[in-house]
Amino acid sequence: MQVTINKVFPLDGSVSDAWSLLENIEQVASCMPGAEITEAVDENNFKGTVKVKIGPMHVAFKGDIAVQEINPSEHQIHLIAKGQDSKGTSSASMDLTASVRSGESGASELTGDADVTVDGKLANFGGRMMTQVADQILGQFAENFSSKLGASAGSEDSAQTESGPVPQVQEINGLKFAWQALIGFIKSFFKSKT
Repeated sequence: MQVTINKVFPLDGSVSDAWSLLENIEQVASCMPGAEITEAVDENNFKGTVKVKIGPMHVAFKGDIAVQEINPSEHQIHLIAKGQDSKGTSSASMDLTASVRSGESGASELTGDADVTVDGKLANFGGRMMTQVADQILGQFAENFSSKLGASAGSEDSAQTESGPVPQVQEINGLKFAWQALIGFIKSFFKSKT
């Protein structure tokens, strides 16, 4: 199953600060629920994990992230990620182009265009709600990115004398996301009837 995702998220920080965060792959990965970089192979290739829970199903993907391009003049990054769950029953890949641009009122915006493909058991089990679940996950990613951006700006102001607690990697709770997606679907269904 393949889905295309195009999102824009407003940010409180400047384009320059947001770009500094976006081009740091390990920092960006820590913003994604359930994701963790486990090894930096070189400056453009990484190994990592993503833990997902959808209902009774727990999936732990192990995979590779390849930085295809970092374009500082456009504040844009292009990544390709591929992985397989530890049981070999599902696989996933993502081709992502993300950028930071000026938004309204001098703030910045984070944009993301991704083609995500999921195969195997996970696609069969959760495929129908993939777009809604992806929207929820990306919404949480944007909140985490924005929080990290705010913390980064705050730490620069205090000359980085203190470091905050390192956030713990938590697996994605797909049941919670699926419930929120179902509620959203029901609301949109009734809105379209009126």
